[in-house]
Amino acid sequence: MNNKLVLIIKREFNAKVRNKSFIIMTILAPFIMVGMGFLIMYLTKANDSKIKTIAFVDAASLLKENPLKNSKTVEYINLTKLGADKAKVQAEKKEYYGLLIIPKHNSIEKTANTIAFFTKKTPNLILVESLEKKIEASLQHLKLKQLGIDIEKIKSTKIKSIFNLATYSGEKSSKFENGIKIGFGSIAGYLLMMFIMIYGNSVMRSVIEEKTSRIVEIIISSVKPFQLMMGKIIGNALAGLTQFAIWGIMIAILSFVALSFLDIDTGKIAQANVSIEQLEVAKEIMTKQEQLVSVISKMPITLMLILFIIYFLGGFLLYSSLYAAIGSAVDNETDTQQFMMPIIMPLMLGVYVGAFSVINDPHGPVATIFSMIPLTSPIVMLMRVPFGVPVWQIIVSIVLLVGTFIFTVWLAAKIYRIGILMYGKKPTYKELFKWLRY
Repeated sequence: MNNKLVLIIKREFNAKVRNKSFIIMTILAPFIMVGMGFLIMYLTKANDSKIKTIAFVDAASLLKENPLKNSKTVEYINLTKLGADKAKVQAEKKEYYGLLIIPKHNSIEKTANTIAFFTKKTPNLILVESLEKKIEASLQHLKLKQLGIDIEKIKSTKIKSIFNLATYSGEKSSKFENGIKIGFGSIAGYLLMMFIMIYGNSVMRSVIEEKTSRIVEIIISSVKPFQLMMGKIIGNALAGLTQFAIWGIMIAILSFVALSFLDIDTGKIAQANVSIEQLEVAKEIMTKQEQLVSVISKMPITLMLILFIIYFLGGFLLYSSLYAAIGSAVDNETDTQQFMMPIIMPLMLGVYVGAFSVINDPHGPVATIFSMIPLTSPIVMLMRVPFGVPVWQIIVSIVLLVGTFIFTVWLAAKIYRIGILMYGKKPTYKELFKWLRY
């Protein structure tokens, strides 16, 4: 590598990592991310912990055989004896969360269409949906009874079927496992898009600052514009990888420490006065945790990490060359807006197409094609990797990405070489095309 290029890379890297804002965000961001995650968990739990009192008037005697049962967050009060009008006054006076009124009619169908639920404010939609399902079950139970159908026989016909998923080669999987893989792939894709946009903009701002301060006129007297552009791109890429590595390590440590404080002593659970339903929920959570550990242990974590670095560098170098070209063509950030859409669109397309196509069919034609197209492959391929991708597809994708990067850098360098010394005029797409022909 040329000594001048190495010096530029070192200069850009040092300027980035020694920046106060870079250091502060590198240290604070993991605390903010982990803190926000646990804050959301705490607020969700605190919101659900408040007991909601719901009164009901069952004039149709609909809830005799299937009564509404109290839970940790909902308490039901029967005000049927008061009647609808008095119950409404009492519910409003005592500030109950809601009042459910089931009127009496000749037909079950008419009763179903005239049920009312009153609240002081807009009700929780999940709670309303839960109530609707319970009432529907009671209505169905009553209808079957009127028709003289044996309800117990119908209940005995219900059989839950769980598919044992496996490939023809014998590799087993599950819906839970596929969900975890989708989650890992989506996170990797979104992280890559975020880093490309953040550090691509960093390259562009760096070019604009040097151009407007006229420092670039001194720099290019010693180095070629192409070397300056490549030095900026590679230096920022290395700074980005460094920051990402520090974030990954700190988030892992902070998450482990935070979870250790929330750890539950299983010995205390046995001594606690809990219901059978609570124990079943606890067992289900522990089973999910075991499945999660098992799924993660089977995933190609090392390969995913290596490919993340490769696609991060490939995607970043590809897009940063375009960002650098835009930065060289304008005099301020405001003028960059007209050129940003063609760069952002492929990134957004990669995220949305990748997410929807990978969820539906990670090995389908749409997911496969977009994981080969260089402008979208860094995001879509990372979403597909957890599901297992043929080696030849990964190789072809990387080769196309590298080839496109070289071609894009060559084009961007032609714009950069001319635009870096252009001042006081807003370039148009037509002028950029002319610069490419020089």
